[in-house]
Amino acid sequence: MDTSYHQLKESGLAKVRAAIRAGQYRSHTAGLGQGFLQANLAIMPEAFALDFMRFCQRNPKPCPLSGVSDTGNPMMFTLGADIDIRTDVPAYNVYRDGALIETVNDISDLWQDDLVVFALGCSFTFENAVQQAGIPLWHIENNKTVPMFRSGIETVPAGPFSGKMVVSMRFVPEDRVAQVAEISRHYPLAHGGPVHWGDPAEIGIDSLENPDWGDAAPQIQGHVPVFWACGVTPQVAIEQAGLPLCITHTPGHMLITDVSEYAEVPNYQTDKHFKGE
Repeated sequence: MDTSYHQLKESGLAKVRAAIRAGQYRSHTAGLGQGFLQANLAIMPEAFALDFMRFCQRNPKPCPLSGVSDTGNPMMFTLGADIDIRTDVPAYNVYRDGALIETVNDISDLWQDDLVVFALGCSFTFENAVQQAGIPLWHIENNKTVPMFRSGIETVPAGPFSGKMVVSMRFVPEDRVAQVAEISRHYPLAHGGPVHWGDPAEIGIDSLENPDWGDAAPQIQGHVPVFWACGVTPQVAIEQAGLPLCITHTPGHMLITDVSEYAEVPNYQTDKHFKGE
């Protein structure tokens, strides 16, 4: 039996993860698992892993590296007590030779002993703090996926990985843009502060009515479009790199970790030591 978004929005992390693992929830994760770091995924053969790690290091805004698995191990033990990357994401995109060939809800049959998992922080993480400040977020209130766009901002290449930065967009009341920017800056593991706000043409976006991923958000009078670097950026780089196999999350369908959204270090096992506990 499927579980609805509204049921899970009021549930704790354990119930959310159990529903995803059981295949009972296959939609976006914005607003779910509040208080915990959400992560984008890039899973690839070890032969390409070092170049991809360099790509993340050179592009920390769109690719804030939060976790890396051991080769062939699907258990993300630094991000949670029991996270199986093969089942614990609502939907996965599967790429072969750089082309998206399918979207699936379980990658157990695709798992290989040479695969390495990269988890990259997601802007969904700071949305809880934005809402607690009394700033509405249209996509969460309306059960939609945040709109994402291919921008004209170039990333720094590494090996076969390169391409334009992807950005996520949220309309924010004009008089609260500075406040939202300051809130998000406190979450460097979740892309930090925005890369731009105002005229989308300045970062190479022609129209906000047709996002490349996610759902179009209505323009509200007195609101300004605010753009954050987005963890879908590696999917653009993966398309250009033409890897024989690569698996990512489906945009908006994230891994919810056991790491606190306030964590200074993205490791739920050791972060407590940095709090003086």
